[in-house]
Amino acid sequence: MTNAPELLLAHHLKTLRLPTFLREHDKQARICAAEGVDHVRYLARLTELELIDRERRMVERRIKSAKFPAVKSLDSFDFKAIPSLNKMMVLELARCDWIERRENVIALGPSGTGKTHVALGLGLMACQKGMPVSFVTAASLVHELMEARDEKRLLRMQRQLAKVKLLIIDELGFVPLSKTGAELLFELISQRYECGSTLITSNLPFEEWTETFGSERLTGALLDRLTHHVNILEMNGESYRLNQSRSRMKSNK
Repeated sequence: MTNAPELLLAHHLKTLRLPTFLREHDKQARICAAEGVDHVRYLARLTELELIDRERRMVERRIKSAKFPAVKSLDSFDFKAIPSLNKMMVLELARCDWIERRENVIALGPSGTGKTHVALGLGLMACQKGMPVSFVTAASLVHELMEARDEKRLLRMQRQLAKVKLLIIDELGFVPLSKTGAELLFELISQRYECGSTLITSNLPFEEWTETFGSERLTGALLDRLTHHVNILEMNGESYRLNQSRSRMKSNK
């Protein structure tokens, strides 16, 4: 019966969902006893460990829920490779105040200039700051919206996306959209206007977006909403991916 209090404590901690408390309480008790720490500071240490671990798990869940194709941070981005990119603006955006203000970000530049990397880095920062994020390519998003419309669950999908604080739409302009697809994407962006932040990466300058949406009127209305509260990242230059590959090849020699 000597283990009864220990078993009861373990049961209570599991019921309260305090796994770090359960894992660490015995070890911390020995450390605090050796250091002569009183019970209040002992409990403070345990609760701090629990909070840190809980925040880490929540960040991991947000990252998983975001469906990033890869987890990339801004720390690993070589700003020197893209001189046209305003590094100070990117670092300011990494604070995520623009998401709280429900502003948008549009990253423009040719293929391979690191637009997706920057988008992923900003998305990761938002996850770490407790914000729900969703990442999707423009082609996949339009396909999902059309599928949801055909299966009469479009409203539910729109509501789900409306709850996301930051929606990242990657590779807009790579594939021309059908009339229906363009209209559904326009409807989604209109619903998010001043309600949530949208980050878009595109290989096309604004004047060529009509090629993707197929209608000057629709493109104009879309840009009107997107650019009302917008931060534009100009990312022109040599291919970032190509430079990265060259650097790796040199280091492997």
